[in-house]
Amino acid sequence: MPVIGSLIKGIIDVADRVTGDSNPVQEQEDVLTSLLKKAIDTDFGRYYNFNGIFSEDNTYEVFKSKVPYFDYNSINQRWWSRLHDDVEDVTWPGIPNYFALSSGTTGKTSKRIPVTEDMINAIKNAGIKQVLALSNFDIPADFFEKGILMLGSSTDLIEKDDHLEGEISGISASNIPSWFQGYYKPGKEIAEIQDWDKRVKKIVEEAPNWDIGALSGIPSWIELMLKEVIKGHGLNHIHEIWPNLEVYTSGGVAFGPYEKSFKALLGRPITVIDTYLASEGFIAFQNRPETDAMKLVTDNGIFFEFVPFKAEYINEDGSLIQDAPAVMLSDVEENQDYVLIMSTVSGAWRYMIGDTIEFTDVSRAEIRITGRTKFFLNTVGSQLPVNKMDDAVQHLEKEFNCTIPEYTLCAKKYDDGFYHTWYLGTTAKLNETAVVEALDGALKEANKNYKVARSKALEGVKVHLVHPEVFYAWNDASKKKGGQVKMERVMGEEKFGEWGEFVANQ
Repeated sequence: MPVIGSLIKGIIDVADRVTGDSNPVQEQEDVLTSLLKKAIDTDFGRYYNFNGIFSEDNTYEVFKSKVPYFDYNSINQRWWSRLHDDVEDVTWPGIPNYFALSSGTTGKTSKRIPVTEDMINAIKNAGIKQVLALSNFDIPADFFEKGILMLGSSTDLIEKDDHLEGEISGISASNIPSWFQGYYKPGKEIAEIQDWDKRVKKIVEEAPNWDIGALSGIPSWIELMLKEVIKGHGLNHIHEIWPNLEVYTSGGVAFGPYEKSFKALLGRPITVIDTYLASEGFIAFQNRPETDAMKLVTDNGIFFEFVPFKAEYINEDGSLIQDAPAVMLSDVEENQDYVLIMSTVSGAWRYMIGDTIEFTDVSRAEIRITGRTKFFLNTVGSQLPVNKMDDAVQHLEKEFNCTIPEYTLCAKKYDDGFYHTWYLGTTAKLNETAVVEALDGALKEANKNYKVARSKALEGVKVHLVHPEVFYAWNDASKKKGGQVKMERVMGEEKFGEWGEFVANQ
């Protein structure tokens, strides 16, 4: 009988009942006030007169009238760059102990995003909330005695001056509480290995010694790791070596495009729980099994704003125009795409992280990620967001009974006009003409703006089928394997040209 697991599960059930229902709108108002008060004596707080903001009756309205939107380039140039010269109290009290390195999906150059002790604690608290939410899922008691394999970036952080640098998954893993060390896999020694292939090789070697109950990481890299374990031990599926695997917490990208290929590696169904951890903070997690939407963490050091995602509010580089209208949680609507804006305990203020979301349940503050502002095709009015691209790819998987875990595309101009040119990652032998017809039809069905564009200046789609390994090789060549690295879903023509040359040389 799993005595310890039953005890832990019982504690989680009781804790979840004790916490009761929350009031996300009130929590957000409290968070904003708390952020403003704590940063009141920073350079940023004095410059924008935080003292005068929260003393007003309508704190939020005054706040957004005084403080402009920032993206990484604008806030780093004006404010965060001073942190590297040991200037204290710039946008948050003190000097951050960590910087999260993030090239995201857009290039080789790493952003250096401050991560304060307050943010580390906020991420830990959000992790605890997610664990408590497991009481809502049908998970056996002995699950709570199993190992949790977290496949992120290396925890061997870079020492630089008086701080450490690394990807957020590595920073988070290096700060896991002591009580969790016994559950955490692959363990400190393997997690510090910088080279992703060498790290996975060690995981393959140690796999028979672990009793894994949960996996956590970006889908593409989790899949590659599972394939190596299966191959290395001559297995049919991963449950032959980890029979107690019950949960996978996905994050970083939408799980939908990977669902079919991921399930093919399993011996039986498991619970998939979406999480939303970015370099800027732990934003949301799936709170209940009735939906795949995620609940915003509204009481934990992040204040959220939402700008309707409309082409007229977005600059060519994907940033917001300064007079784009923003609302807080109390005024959002369901089934409307919004640009996500954050102010945080790491000193980000009205910060655009580049993601778009929609609310599926406003009262519960539940959201889905719908795409990226830079991964939004509006060539000749097609207005095609990433979630519609994902849906179309999943349609192809069903139509042709195949898996397509990776893709990228570009709105490219040819001699006879504009085409959406797709590269689909699959091992299946498909008829490209049939795929073109099915893809074009699915996009017309899913997106009215795309259908209208197809009747005007958008000539159609072109499709190239390549092995999924080509996408991973591209990431390895242009960035690095593993960690928080994600494939660009949409590229500009110059980058797309480089991609095309890379594919031709494989």
